[in-house]
Amino acid sequence: MTAFSVRLTGTKYGCGGGGCGACTVMISTYEPTSKKIRHYSANACLLPICSLYGAAVTTVEGVGSTKTRIHPVQERLAKCHGSQCGFCSPGMVMSIYTLLRNNPEPTSEQMIAALAGKYCHFLICRCVLKPFSSGTLCLCVCALYKGVGLSKVYSGQISTRLFSTDEFQPLDPTQELIFPPELMRMAENQPKRTLVFCGERMTWISPVSLDELLDLKAAHPKAPLVVGNTSVGPEMKFRGVFHPIVIAPARILDLNVVTHMDDGLTLGAACSLSLVKDILTNAISEFPEEKTKVFCAVLQQLRTLGGEQIRNVSLGGNIISRKSTSDLNPVLAASNCVLNLASKGRKRQIPLSDIFADGVGNNTITSEEILVSVHIPHSRKGEYVSAFRQAPRRENALPITNAGMRVLFEDGTDIIKDLSIFYGGAISTTICAKQTCWTLIGRHWNEQMLDEACRLLLQEIALPGSASGEKVDYKKTLIVSFFYRFFLEVLQSLKKMDPCHYPGVPMEYRSVLQDFQTKMPQSIQIYQANPSQSPQDPVGRPIMHQSGIMHATGEAVYVDDLPSVDGELFLAVVTSSRAHAKIVSIDTSEALQGPGVFDIITAHDVPATNEFYYSDDPEIIFARNKVICVGQIVCAVVADSDVHAKQAAAKVKIEYEVLEPVILTIEEAIKHNSFFEPKRKLEQGNVDQAFETVDNIIEGEIHIGGQEHFYMETQSVLAVPKGEDKEMDVYVSTQHPAIIQEMVAASLGVPANRIMCHVKRVGGAFGGKLLKTGLLASVAAVAANKTSRAVRLILSRGDDMLITGGRHPFIGKYKVGFMNDGRIRAVDTKYYINAGCTPDESILVAEVSLLKMDNAYKIPNLRCWACACKTNLPSNAAFRGFGFPQSALVTETWITGVADKTGLSPEKIREINMYKENAQTHFKQKLDPQNLIRCWNECMEKSAYYSRKTAVIEFNKQNYWKKKGIAIVPMKFPFGLGTRYLSQAAALVHIYTDGSVLLTHGGIEMGQGIHTKMIQVASRELNIPMSRIHFCETSTRTVPNACASVGSAGTDVNGMAVKDACQTLLKRLQPIINKNPKGTWNDWIKEAFEQSVSLSATGYFRGYDENMDWEKGEGQPFTYFLYGAACSEVEINCLTGDHKNLRTDIVMDIGCSINPAVDIGQIEGAFVQGIGLYTMEELKYSPEGVLCTRGPDQYKIPAVCDIPEQFSVSLLSSSQNPYAIYASKGIGEAGLFLGCSVFFALRDAVTSVRNERGLKNTFSLNSPLTAEQIRASCADDFTEMVIGIGERCLSVFG
Repeated sequence: MTAFSVRLTGTKYGCGGGGCGACTVMISTYEPTSKKIRHYSANACLLPICSLYGAAVTTVEGVGSTKTRIHPVQERLAKCHGSQCGFCSPGMVMSIYTLLRNNPEPTSEQMIAALAGKYCHFLICRCVLKPFSSGTLCLCVCALYKGVGLSKVYSGQISTRLFSTDEFQPLDPTQELIFPPELMRMAENQPKRTLVFCGERMTWISPVSLDELLDLKAAHPKAPLVVGNTSVGPEMKFRGVFHPIVIAPARILDLNVVTHMDDGLTLGAACSLSLVKDILTNAISEFPEEKTKVFCAVLQQLRTLGGEQIRNVSLGGNIISRKSTSDLNPVLAASNCVLNLASKGRKRQIPLSDIFADGVGNNTITSEEILVSVHIPHSRKGEYVSAFRQAPRRENALPITNAGMRVLFEDGTDIIKDLSIFYGGAISTTICAKQTCWTLIGRHWNEQMLDEACRLLLQEIALPGSASGEKVDYKKTLIVSFFYRFFLEVLQSLKKMDPCHYPGVPMEYRSVLQDFQTKMPQSIQIYQANPSQSPQDPVGRPIMHQSGIMHATGEAVYVDDLPSVDGELFLAVVTSSRAHAKIVSIDTSEALQGPGVFDIITAHDVPATNEFYYSDDPEIIFARNKVICVGQIVCAVVADSDVHAKQAAAKVKIEYEVLEPVILTIEEAIKHNSFFEPKRKLEQGNVDQAFETVDNIIEGEIHIGGQEHFYMETQSVLAVPKGEDKEMDVYVSTQHPAIIQEMVAASLGVPANRIMCHVKRVGGAFGGKLLKTGLLASVAAVAANKTSRAVRLILSRGDDMLITGGRHPFIGKYKVGFMNDGRIRAVDTKYYINAGCTPDESILVAEVSLLKMDNAYKIPNLRCWACACKTNLPSNAAFRGFGFPQSALVTETWITGVADKTGLSPEKIREINMYKENAQTHFKQKLDPQNLIRCWNECMEKSAYYSRKTAVIEFNKQNYWKKKGIAIVPMKFPFGLGTRYLSQAAALVHIYTDGSVLLTHGGIEMGQGIHTKMIQVASRELNIPMSRIHFCETSTRTVPNACASVGSAGTDVNGMAVKDACQTLLKRLQPIINKNPKGTWNDWIKEAFEQSVSLSATGYFRGYDENMDWEKGEGQPFTYFLYGAACSEVEINCLTGDHKNLRTDIVMDIGCSINPAVDIGQIEGAFVQGIGLYTMEELKYSPEGVLCTRGPDQYKIPAVCDIPEQFSVSLLSSSQNPYAIYASKGIGEAGLFLGCSVFFALRDAVTSVRNERGLKNTFSLNSPLTAEQIRASCADDFTEMVIGIGERCLSVFG
């Protein structure tokens, strides 16, 4: 409705499941009794429009626009460099805007909470509040994946910031939109009445009284009750569950009651979790501590339960769904909360714990009953309640395991009178450890009880294995670790009650009693300015992103924002459900009968090319006779709406005959000798002889998981036939319009000059919008060609993740020979990458992984191999870093292995083996490592590495269950695309008679600010203000045969082309300028036109002279090198495996930055994306090859809580690069690898744990280094108990 009927396209559809926050809007309601207006943020993708009767909805367009006035929040987001690709910027704006409507002067905790539900691989906002002299607040919304926070510039005596707060307009709450008076009058004057909305397939009923609700439930017992729609909505949307009748009880007063009673609080089932959070917070401040322990435990879970949008759903729905992922049910059940139930003619109360019991009869909720309210009791004297959870990410993530625990002691003793232990996340629902609790009643709260309890819990809580590959050992470890944590908490509370009788918890164990808290990150950016630079010259200055304001106002247009075309059809793909199978038959009969269905498109409808042979194995548009992965496109449905197309696609029946073998993993590919050719090898020196002369040899391997691109704008295409000469306009979200043009033209059998590809901007790509996008564009184009209609293809998040692949999973095997003093003399490595079912870019990724594997180290004798494994997974593709983040992690792994063996520190091994003087790489390219050494030394100094390392060691001595780790990692990142033709570029510059300039080039804006930089280049060359220069779009119509925007090369190559075009124009204008040197730009342009001087010019850059001879194993595949170093410090929780990123300092050599704000943002964003790769983002497949992690619910990328609390980025000063535009360097990819400094800081912390516990055996850590791995590596009595080798009694304090 939003996009096509009312043309409000600012609200974006990012995931469809409420997990990313791109679709955030503000909902406002008026309560006539209290005369109060309530504002709350909500996920538009889950919010049923029927539920909004009487409410006002504010989208980003209602906040401000360039046509009226931009709001202070929008202004600050843009001017503080808080926007890159911009796709989710409107959602950020709406979250902060809603916060400010409710709290004009919010606390930092409130701001963090407001942003907790927002994330993407580009944008993580952070807010900095600075008071104005007037006493009001200036909200500086900045972004992690861009220039962030307060910044300084060091150059002589100059000190400034990336932005100036002086130009910000103040926040004035009196200027906000008022609540619509007509809605206010309606709420006050119209009597409440039952609302009934009838749709095509279902009916929505909203009753106004409890009696009416009970009648409805009696008549329709299977109809779900919907308040927040976070449970029913995703079930209907993603799992095909259909409900013909839905009942919405939110307007019933009985379900919204809040009653303070002598023995506790009674809360209506329709109360939102946000309201419950506020009520409990107030109650805790009003009641004595003894009575609020249940409240505190519930509040503990609410703080990390989803984002603000998710917490605006109902308490009752969270309980009654009985899902194992509920963080509230275990603690509410353990706390003896009571459910008030009602059905027609009957009311009753049952303990919440009963709905998780195995009993029947009165202990179960019947289908006619509804939950009216929940009674949360006060805690009693001698009663202690706690709640725990561990999730893939600390905030806005479903739990792996959670727990609620309560103990009541006999008066004045530590003898257990009553005990309740409930766990969630472990199996399909919340479970109670009844037998354990009964057995422990009467026991003293001591070590013997703890030991017995842990063993009983492991016996009672039986956990089944998981088809998605999730191991049960971690959950079992959490089960006993949570109880141990509860044991310590209660022990410490008993000491407070009676210090003489109870020993309490020793100081070194107390830190584990505090969970990690998300704090407002503090950041600093340092770059060099030129004080002698002309104030009119924008190059080298922190210029705001060209589209920053439009990003923030929602006016920036993406593919799915384009207006609908007359007769437009929507396309939904039908994908394979088998990994390797013959297609026996395709039955489309039922699908064709669906409402609005226009046609079914198959391989038979492709006029020409269906398979593209860029190598020996083809890239395929439609599967013909067999499928080679789950997610391969078999056919497509076109219909009059997106909904109808998807409904029909679900009805296409495909019969398969399974083929063997089904190869999913690298190990299986090696076993079946399944590889894409060629395999690659590089070698220097005499490796075998060197191994005979070294003091020590280590061997090992590391497994590195894949990574989902998770660009916020999913794959998007709009194909529009022009109606004559077989012309077609293709509007597409891609990094490479020329390949789209080529593939679409080939599939339709027409010359490329009939296909015009248009790209305004891309909502993130990271390498994922190249060949795959070409195949998808061909699908849409074939459909448009067959139907003679415009066809729109917008993949859902789940389909996008299923179909497109991502970063290559990697196994690195190594053998390293070294001397006792740490000098590495020989290395033999082999890399296996999981390419998937077709080659895509996998051979190139394998080659780059070899070329860049040395990272910063000079290894005299080196042999390395790389093989691309052919498997039955969707083909993996280019991804930021292109093989370097994997192969360099292998290198750093054996560096730390050498450190372990020699007893030297990792940083010492790195320094010993680092490039130190002019040298040659292992493929015989020369390099000067001076700036590498400078980056390393500056990072050491700025991070105060050695003093902090001492502090880390001291902290670890004083804390048993929490440990810190610190690591510093260098980086050498070669820049280049390997061959000249891949880096050629062109530009076209027009000057109009009014003096305005239109610029276009072949680069794609996908968040890296390339258009902004190109305008800076043109401004400098033409010596005119940036405001006179406009960029429209990238199109094959204006710049033909443009190379892909990949490899951080966009600014380098297109900048050269723009410079060439501008110099051509200036050369033409020079005689006119010489004749009238005091004239204005407009004077010169007018005169040039009158003299018939051409005011249009193309610019061209031939590309870099790069080459690589793989037969000889030598060449110059790169033009120059970027250097950097990063130091990171972390803290881990040894009981759970959770960790917190405390501080990161980065020093980067990027030459002379064209735009420091953009470049620093690229470094920061890449770094945090690297944190995701190395510590968090985990792809899981079923044994049948089905991707299980198909959305933000299952797949977690970094969020606000993962940003280092202190984050510093410094650009190396006085660095020159003679090979690129204005001595700059391409920066987009390099910073991602530095995220591994967090990986090795975690390894350092784990090493400290193992050393303290006497675990001297060698251990290996794989990537991503998740909480599960960390916990397993921190071996102790609990992990031994879980794997069955712990026979001795637990030692409570070590």
